[in-house]
Amino acid sequence: MDSIARDWREAELNEIDRALCAHADQLTRAPQEMGPQHVETLRAVGLNDRAIHDATQIIAFFNYINRVADALGVVPEAFTRRWGECDEQN
Repeated sequence: MDSIARDWREAELNEIDRALCAHADQLTRAPQEMGPQHVETLRAVGLNDRAIHDATQIIAFFNYINRVADALGVVPEAFTRRWGECDEQN
């Protein structure tokens, strides 16, 4: 998980996970550029329409809730750590 959090492009991912990360990255950084070709890319790696829909809904929800939290100045709980800061025991 840490390698994905650092840079998913460098992580050892299978084809489906790599396509989902690319989809999440695109939807997060440039949603206005999304189009049918992005759905086709996910279909090409074996995802069906239900899986594409569900993944897109989850990605969009996290983008939404993070923007709300940022806008309201919500501070993470004290027990929450950033990726890479976890103990070796976890």
